[in-house]
Amino acid sequence: MTNNKIIIIGGGLAGCEAAYQISKFNINVDLYEMRPKVKTEAHQTKYLAELVCSNSFRSDDKEYNAVGVLHEELRIADSLIMKTADNNKVPAGSALAVDRDDFAKEVNKTISSISNINIINQEVKHLNEFKDQLVIISTGPLTSKTLTESIKIKTSENSLAFYDAIAPIVYKETINMSVAWKQSRYDKGNGDDYINCPLSKEEYYQFIEKIKKSPKMEFKDFEDTPFFEGCMPIEEIIRRGDETLRYGPMKPVGLTNPHKKEEPYAVVQLRQDNKSGSLYNIVGFQTKMKHGSQKEIFKTIPGLKNAEFARLGGLHRNTFIKSPKLLDPFLRLKNFQNIFFAGQITGVEGYVESSAIGLLAGIIAAHDLKNKRLNLPPENTAHGSLLKHITMNANPDTFQPMNINFGLMPDINLVSKKKKHVKGREKKKILSNTAISSFKEWIKELNF
Repeated sequence: MTNNKIIIIGGGLAGCEAAYQISKFNINVDLYEMRPKVKTEAHQTKYLAELVCSNSFRSDDKEYNAVGVLHEELRIADSLIMKTADNNKVPAGSALAVDRDDFAKEVNKTISSISNINIINQEVKHLNEFKDQLVIISTGPLTSKTLTESIKIKTSENSLAFYDAIAPIVYKETINMSVAWKQSRYDKGNGDDYINCPLSKEEYYQFIEKIKKSPKMEFKDFEDTPFFEGCMPIEEIIRRGDETLRYGPMKPVGLTNPHKKEEPYAVVQLRQDNKSGSLYNIVGFQTKMKHGSQKEIFKTIPGLKNAEFARLGGLHRNTFIKSPKLLDPFLRLKNFQNIFFAGQITGVEGYVESSAIGLLAGIIAAHDLKNKRLNLPPENTAHGSLLKHITMNANPDTFQPMNINFGLMPDINLVSKKKKHVKGREKKKILSNTAISSFKEWIKELNF
């Protein structure tokens, strides 16, 4: 390459992480973000890295949870997204949740302060305008129609799509704490990180019936578009059986109601959404109900009778490519190796996974520009296993968005001193420790 510049299209988590990593190599970055000039159906602010769905980065347990391992690896790699998440965390039991506005503002401020990152607020419509320059596409769930068409032309493939859903947010002062109470399941975290609203058996079934009968948002243009399992609207969960919610987001286990002796039949949990604690989101309550119905039905939940909503739930379309067919192991288009993909558009699901693929895309592209050899992270790391899944291991014909999990890592057959095969939590702990140790070695090899 004749110039010292990499183009990044999309200023979400992956795009910002890639830009931050590239800047460490003294390479210039043009970071294109179409907002606020071009709006989307889900974003509400002008900031980079805005979180449009949950405010949770999920479990921070690095011993027994694969996403916790990915957290730790990101910290080892000096991830901007992980560092900012840690700086803006709010109580969420054993999970890592953030104040969404403060988080986005800090990422925006950091990226804006780096001299070799140039933020360009305009929509990129055609990839051909960059000719043979290195380009990272990290446009995420809401890639514009024009750019999607340009990607289709480059890949000769139709992009796949699924629906992603958003949960409502409630003002805390409008929650009746003489009915609700603060407690984490099994008293994890600080012990009182969630607000709990109890339902009796009768209240639960009345609630279910109201949801079934409520008018829903229509999406005629995408009737065959599936939902992602990890962000399923409550209406779709209920279709699988009336009891399904009780074994999902409304499970009553690990909680003790201080206001009543009898155990609740189901519980609605709310998680703090900002640092000041003035906003709480209804956990797992992604929905496609119309806004009027949401207000009416959610107010029937005990403790939420007088609830006021800072944001109601909704749906938006998510687009991703057939990465196992289209990308090489270095996240480059096989037919156009100057074009990289990063983040959710590659078919990873979740904030942390998107950030991880953004981090890798940035490091890989920087090495490409400088013609430096790069060994990819080992497959026994969370980063390496996720990368290998989306580029090599997954079946292109059945490819669907995937969160990090231990099943993506190479299996190990361990036998304990008692000649028993190691499995369960003991096996997860070994996989976790091995992954973190291997990732530390890989980062040392990079020698930033």
